[in-house]
Amino acid sequence: MLSQIQVTGNKDTRSGFGDGILEAARKNPNIVALTADLLGSLKLQGFIKEFPERFVQCGIAEANMIGIAAGLTIGGKIPYTTTFANFSTGRVYDQIRQSVAYSVKNVKICASHACLTLGEDGATHQILEDIGLMKMLPGMTVIVPADYNQTKAATQAIADYEGPVYLRFGRPVWPIFTKEEDFVIGKAQQLSQGTDVTIFACGHLVWKAVEAGRILEEKGISVEIINIHTIKPLDTEAVLASIKKTKCAVTAEEHNIIGGLGDSIAQVAAKHFPIPIEYVGTNDTFGESGKPTELLTKYGLDTPNIVAAAEKVMARK
Repeated sequence: MLSQIQVTGNKDTRSGFGDGILEAARKNPNIVALTADLLGSLKLQGFIKEFPERFVQCGIAEANMIGIAAGLTIGGKIPYTTTFANFSTGRVYDQIRQSVAYSVKNVKICASHACLTLGEDGATHQILEDIGLMKMLPGMTVIVPADYNQTKAATQAIADYEGPVYLRFGRPVWPIFTKEEDFVIGKAQQLSQGTDVTIFACGHLVWKAVEAGRILEEKGISVEIINIHTIKPLDTEAVLASIKKTKCAVTAEEHNIIGGLGDSIAQVAAKHFPIPIEYVGTNDTFGESGKPTELLTKYGLDTPNIVAAAEKVMARK
């Protein structure tokens, strides 16, 4: 199956969001876009041109933006808040907890420029713990799509999904290798079938997992790769079906290994079918300024690291 995965182009996932919200807004007149002075970075130009009356510029006042969004839901609107992942979560966690999650408001928190691939903006902007923060909130759905197509599909899908959602995407140009129609909230996407090791990945590292899988296959290793684009609710059925077959796993994510995808997979395994697991992600650290691909390599989130983790975890079976 890995040989059948083809790159159809290269585009940033935030552009998938920009195109997705425009299409969603054409279908649903209740969709409203809010931003905290980052309309260009969040690719909202098309939305604003077509629906200027449905756009709210909140300025650099992220807490206010969350409050406004929560209020808009009372009138039946479906607000999409937009800013960088760091400002979408860490800066406004109290507002999200109280006004959105606790109040069960239908707010879509859309976050770009996440993690190391934000690049030169450095540690203060490269939040590495946002998945953990958001998945711990009761009732919060957490989605981390893999490429442009999947981000576009997810942006449209959450419009019809009742309840608060955290949608996380990024800035760098990245390979496009999925199909929009394959995305279903809460349903893991199986990219290959294997019997020796499972690689669970999300976001940008799904493509790195595909690259690693091809290398491992050349070594005669049968690899199962599963794209966990929905971190919460987790597709536990797909997780268990895979690990019962391969009996070991690697998790790969552009996030701290504490609190992210790896922890979710480990919790399912510990409860239902204990197996050895290796984690590819940042290890209890902040980031730094640098080129996105060089940072992934330095912090151990690159293709060779996934290959090494797979070989290590198989030896632990």
